Amino acid sequence: MRVGMISPYSLSVPGGVQNQILALAKSIRKLGTDVRVLGPCDGPPPDTGITPLGNSLPTATNGSIAPLAPDAAAQLRVIRALRDEQFDVLHVHEPLAPGPTITSIVLKQSPIVATYHRSGHSKFYDYFNRPARWVASRVEINCAVSEEAAKTAKDALGGTYEILFNGIDLDLFETRIEKSATPTVLFIGRHEPRKGLQILLKAFRYLPDDVRLWIASDGPETEKLKEQTSNDDRIVWLGTISDAEKINRLQRCSVLCAPSLGGESFGIVLLEAMAARTPVVASAIPGYMKLARQGKDALLTKPGDPISLSDALRTVLYNDNVASTFSESGKERAEQFSMDELAIQYQKMYQKALTISPAAPLLKKGRYFNSSLSPTRANKSK
Repeated sequence: MRVGMISPYSLSVPGGVQNQILALAKSIRKLGTDVRVLGPCDGPPPDTGITPLGNSLPTATNGSIAPLAPDAAAQLRVIRALRDEQFDVLHVHEPLAPGPTITSIVLKQSPIVATYHRSGHSKFYDYFNRPARWVASRVEINCAVSEEAAKTAKDALGGTYEILFNGIDLDLFETRIEKSATPTVLFIGRHEPRKGLQILLKAFRYLPDDVRLWIASDGPETEKLKEQTSNDDRIVWLGTISDAEKINRLQRCSVLCAPSLGGESFGIVLLEAMAARTPVVASAIPGYMKLARQGKDALLTKPGDPISLSDALRTVLYNDNVASTFSESGKERAEQFSMDELAIQYQKMYQKALTISPAAPLLKKGRYFNSSLSPTRANKSK
């Protein structure tokens, strides 16, 4: 079986969906399935087995700026790749994001498995509901990374959804690294309002002078927030970091803080912290509450409340029993979300999609019968 896995986002730009795609493709290949990833790339592809579709264009979506490729040149590359690669199944992530995923569904040269990642209201679903429903209707199997993501899609598009939670490559966290001697809080996320960094910086004012804050990534609020905290030398602005450094920081810090205000369908960074045996303090938002169990794996606080957030951070930083309990429970929790197990589940989805709509036979070299044609038109095309 040949699977084409399609990303709407630039694979060379760090992001939760992109990381999931690359890691999932790696685990599915271990099962003996031939997987090729198609997606925009701003620079050299970050891994083998990738067909780059050109550069991305920063696009406003879901309260963030996403590296999408809605331009005509990228769509022509998608068409060419689908013609040349001869995939048996397509696995499209964020199927209604502008660009390669929509193009591949409209072309529909193979059975399609779609994974919805986003949660929360979408203006796209409001303004383009009828064409969006038509595109979604061409998919054999719909999956979602959480109940929230499934509800978002179902409310707008209808249909049924398999819940397949995001996975994590546990092998990356096998090496144990000693914790920093200095109490250290780590934030990883784009510097934009919905990620709640502004709330964390307010909470940090109430923490003791011996606590240090590591802030990874960047975004539209970076310069403003740096200026506001320029007198606090406890804060270290790391900028964009590699996956290797991210894992290193997760293992060395005392606590991961995820103060998001909403719009999170699945907190993969929480899961990564748990795999690194690091306690978690996060907002009590639906996307986090289904993953991190209050009082067992994490302390979950009222979103947007810096006082509540600072109290929770202080508890974890200065109560060794709490920190130790969260570390051990979190590690067990992370093991329930193995990427290798997720790969097995998607392998089943691919086989199921083929039974619903068998792969189309070749008409000519590099060209497929379009499964959306009626039997009469199909006979005429032979």
